Amino acid sequence: MANLIFIIYQVVVVLTIIHVVMDNRQPAKTMAWALVIYFVPIIGIVAYLFFGINTRKERYVSRRSMNMLTRRSMLQFAEQPPLMLPDEHESLIHLFARQSSAPPFDGNAVSLMASGYEFFPSLLSDIASAKSHIHIDVYIFEEDPLGRLISDALIARAKEGVEVRIIYDDVGCWSVRNRFFEQMREAGIEVEPFMPVRFPKFTNKANYRNHRKLFVIDGCIGYIGGMNIALRYVKSSKQAEGCWRDTMARIQGRGVYSLQQAFLIDWYFVDRTLLSDHKYYPLPTLTSHLSPLTSYLSPLTSTNVLLQTITSGPNSNLPEIMQGYVNIILAARRYIYIETPYFLPNSAVLFALKTAASAGVDVRLIVPLRSDARITQWASRSYLREIAEAGVSIFFYKAGFLHSKLLVADDSICTCGSANVDFRSFENNFEANTFFYSSALTQQMRDLFLADLQQSVPLESLPRYLRPSFGTRLLESITRLMSPLL
Repeated sequence: MANLIFIIYQVVVVLTIIHVVMDNRQPAKTMAWALVIYFVPIIGIVAYLFFGINTRKERYVSRRSMNMLTRRSMLQFAEQPPLMLPDEHESLIHLFARQSSAPPFDGNAVSLMASGYEFFPSLLSDIASAKSHIHIDVYIFEEDPLGRLISDALIARAKEGVEVRIIYDDVGCWSVRNRFFEQMREAGIEVEPFMPVRFPKFTNKANYRNHRKLFVIDGCIGYIGGMNIALRYVKSSKQAEGCWRDTMARIQGRGVYSLQQAFLIDWYFVDRTLLSDHKYYPLPTLTSHLSPLTSYLSPLTSTNVLLQTITSGPNSNLPEIMQGYVNIILAARRYIYIETPYFLPNSAVLFALKTAASAGVDVRLIVPLRSDARITQWASRSYLREIAEAGVSIFFYKAGFLHSKLLVADDSICTCGSANVDFRSFENNFEANTFFYSSALTQQMRDLFLADLQQSVPLESLPRYLRPSFGTRLLESITRLMSPLL
């Protein structure tokens, strides 16, 4: 009997590996799944059923069609005078415009925020001044003191007749009680989870998550970056001795249209309601929503900023945000500064970084010294040593957990958003980044990076990372094999 069960199991393993191979995905991911399925009995097959089966092409065709329809609705209200595009980035701007139907928008005021002490008071101030609608699209909306404070503020605006809509990721909010969201619904707020993970359809949804962080107030103010709604951004957490360090951008001007459009596409996906009224794309007014509180807390403000917001996900034909990263890295001539909490680069990004460093470009990368994901941290170390050997300068942020996702290059272009430098963000998650073509704003983001650098230690000062023991290297190599799956 035992022999029969063993034979049946081996047949299932072979058939599962054949299914992986026939999916024609990237060879690295194919090999990773094949190894997990073969060498991790039963658990490997279960993991593949839950997280590995590629159903995204079939499941998102209708969503992609709605994506294009909503973009056409936006463009009806997004008229602007002819733009003067910077010569050095014109090809990237046209790439995004053609491939992602993401038009550039000029004349924006952008404020950078590097902590929860800046972002959350500014957000609460803007919520209090909202007159038409508030749209929030986040991965995590915690039920903690900060989450309840923002929830109370949203409930107060809803009772005054302001339309309030919230999208939260179901997996990201697994630890949050349903009652927390029900209280907001009972107050008139429309709250929807993104792709709820429930049996028996668990395997269709667990792998593709909405990781975006978007906030839109009256269609005039928008926020984009890496912060969720959680107390860890203003209070020390278990993962770090200090608060989480993250970056958000507050945008005023026509550039908010693209944040609004991204939210409304997601809203149609979760609610099946198409919102295309003109009030969601009002004429830009840079003065009516300027808050004294925001101005005081955010001295890093630039005006007349040209920008593009790019969304990517498993419904995309190509990984647009990753393309932007590779384009910027290979085009850089003087420097490239990057912050990311998780560094598991695919072959394209890895090759671009090594190529730039080998060509003499000053490439610097900051990652957290202490991570909230141990396996991911182990898997990333061999990548870090590999790019260090090519000339990339590696630093570990020690003043808390670094959750910031930004890239700065040559004092002319920068980006921040929700995308990490890893396989999951570039291939599986729904992400959003804004690319800024502004010398003034880029220098301000560069200064944020350099300030973080002062709170970091170089790889050379950490012998256990630079020259690990044999056992540690073996563990790192094994976890690196799984990096396409993390």
